[in-house]
Parts: sequence; structure tokens; C-alpha cells
Amino acid sequence: MNMSCSTDPSLNYLSCLLHLCVEWLELENLEDYLNYVDYLLWVFTPIIIIFILPFLIVIFFYLSILFLLVYKRKNELKEAYSNSIWDGARKTLASLWDGHATIWHGYELYGLEKIPTEGPALIVYYHGALPVDYYYFVCKVILLKGRTCHTVGDYFLFKIPGFKPLLEVFNVIHGPKEACVKALKNGHLLAISPGGVREALFSDENYAIVWGNRTGFAQVAIDAKVPIIPMFTQNVREGFRSLGGLWIFRMLYEKFKFPLVPVYGGFPVKLRTYLGDPIPYDPNLTAVELAAKTKYAIQSLINKHQKIPGNIFRALLERFHKRHKEE
Repeated sequence: MNMSCSTDPSLNYLSCLLHLCVEWLELENLEDYLNYVDYLLWVFTPIIIIFILPFLIVIFFYLSILFLLVYKRKNELKEAYSNSIWDGARKTLASLWDGHATIWHGYELYGLEKIPTEGPALIVYYHGALPVDYYYFVCKVILLKGRTCHTVGDYFLFKIPGFKPLLEVFNVIHGPKEACVKALKNGHLLAISPGGVREALFSDENYAIVWGNRTGFAQVAIDAKVPIIPMFTQNVREGFRSLGGLWIFRMLYEKFKFPLVPVYGGFPVKLRTYLGDPIPYDPNLTAVELAAKTKYAIQSLINKHQKIPGNIFRALLERFHKRHKEE
């Protein structure tokens, strides 16, 4: 092979190198090589796309943050809203996110009437790999109920560069318990996912509730003397999935307590959020008993509205017909 290249004076260095590569790949001509590249692109492009799509949500977040920064600078709508200079920004962003929910997921919300028009309530929800359903829910509450919903977020959200304005405008807090109780006693809605990041990363298409022994949310409801409203979104695991089932990513999370697990998807599956019947405040219930009762309520929503195991193709088809698990 080297001899044939070196003895042919008509071949320059680059032509010789290409000739050697073609021989090394055992391809007879350049057309075969291009067919080989085309085959690799055909195989790997869909895989690359499903890992890129989740970043579009991140881009949407940063566009929202950019809007808030411009809004704060200009503040042209200040006089149109009497309560807060941020009311106009919230409603504008809520409309944009609600439009995304409708176009991409055909998003529907059932049981909105269970959210009180005024007064506090604790909303407890199942956490998807990427909780876009919760973002959509918050926007619906802003647009249809005229209320903001305070949210308990994981600490890593507060470490993401540039996220501070968005977290502040949409009332995301990290805790502690005293801050949660205070928000409820001040008459606000408060939402929390007891499973948090662990449930997001390590639950799967079987929709296992990953709460461990967490009962802090129940103690918050007891201390604030408020009802708990359970919440679940159908197909949330089919929209986005994580690779948390691989031992290497679980080990990294347990070691660093940071969500270093890849998330893929962004599929335009049908999303339907269901709110269960409120669990009223009962002074005779302990935090452990109330947590178990809430977990059972969410499991009942899953059993009623979600076909298990979840299936991406079926969830996609539900965008085009009314048939789904009995309401």
C-alpha cells in the first residue's frame, strides 16, 4: 500500500493520504465512503437530536430571563398593574409558556376548580425527569385563577448562572420549613415535590413514587393548618426521560448530590395534569400518617390516569385522539 503511493509521482501528499484512508477503510471508491458516512448520520442523528431537544427548554428559560431583564429596565407596563411591577411580566411569560404547552404537548389541566380562589393550600406533585408539566400548571394558575404559586425548588437551581431573576419573579424558594409555613400562613399557594431531584432522575416509565421517608412537607401542612392538593401529569415520563437507571449516574449523584444525569426526549407527547380531591387539615393526623395519605392519593391518580409502563409511541398517538385511560 505504501509502495503504490510512494512510487506514483502523480499523487501529491493530500491525495496520497486520502488514498491510504480509503484503502484502510476497505472502501473501493469515494462513493462508498460517502455512503458509509451517510449511514452513520442516519443512525446517530436521531440519538443526537433526543439529547439536544431538552436544551431547547433551557434556551426558553434564558429567553424568559432576558425578557425579565428588559422588562425591569424599561418597565413600560408598570401603571397597567396595581399590585406589583412584575405582574405584567408574569402574565406575559405565562402566556408564552402556555402557548408552548398547547402547541407542543396539547396540554390540558383537569380539576383547576380545586385550587382555591383565595387562601392557602399545599400542592404536592409527582416529579418528572424534567417537570415541564409543573411549569405549565403554574402558568395556567396565573392566567385562569389570577394567582401566583410559590414553589419549593432544589438548591442546585439557585446555582445556575442567570436564573436568579426568574426564580424571584416566580417565587421559587429553597426552604427551610419555616419559610414554607410562613408562605402558607400569608395566604399563598405553595407547591412541593417530596421526591424532588431523586424522583426526577431515578423513577422511570413505571412511575414509581420515590419519596423515601420524607415527611417534612406533611409537617408544613400541619403547622400551617392547610389542605394538601395532590397532583399528577399523565405521560410526563414519556416527554422526557433520564439515564438515571445506569449505576454510574446514580453513583455520581450520591457522591456529589448534583443532577449530573443526562436527560433526553422533548417528545411532543400528550400531557394532561390531574388535581385530586384536597386532603383537609386534620389535627389528629401525624406527619407520617399525612405523608402516607398524600402518597396514596397521588398513587391513585397514577393508577387511574396512567397506563403502565409508559410508552412514548402511545403517548404521541394520544395527541391525535381522545382515547386514554378512563378518567
